[in-house]
Amino acid sequence: MLYQEHAEALLRFVVRITGGDRQRAEDIVQETLLRAWCNADKLDPHAAVSLRPWLFTVARRIAIDEYRSANARPPEAYDQDVEALWLDDETDRVIANLVVADAMRGLSPAHREILVETYLRDRTVNEVAELLGLPIGTAKSRVYYALRALRVALDDLGGTGETRH
Repeated sequence: MLYQEHAEALLRFVVRITGGDRQRAEDIVQETLLRAWCNADKLDPHAAVSLRPWLFTVARRIAIDEYRSANARPPEAYDQDVEALWLDDETDRVIANLVVADAMRGLSPAHREILVETYLRDRTVNEVAELLGLPIGTAKSRVYYALRALRVALDDLGGTGETRH
């Protein structure tokens, strides 16, 4: 009875507020009538004068909510290549830094110290040898063996710097 009395007028109203989108309008009418049915205990079906404005108000609010909801999220992209959606962010760099920091923690203090001074603080081997009070040959061999130990630690962690797919 509710549908027979109000659906046609409600549909005409909703088609206008949805810009002529009949399918969307039908969905909104269906939702409106469902809400009326769920609230039947609060509505007087014989009071068509007060029921119709309530139905129009509910339909209008549903249409507004759907419009706002659709505009609040990014548009859906169908049949798009996922690679084209690549975002240039810092994730790879941050992960690489974490892996290297973890590998560095696994080195001996002497190896960690020589790599920090030469690579992170950008000092020459001669400067580091003087700073640490080491013979130049010892500093050079320590850098060499520290790099080898770091590579082994990175390989163990799976972070050799190569991009894996």
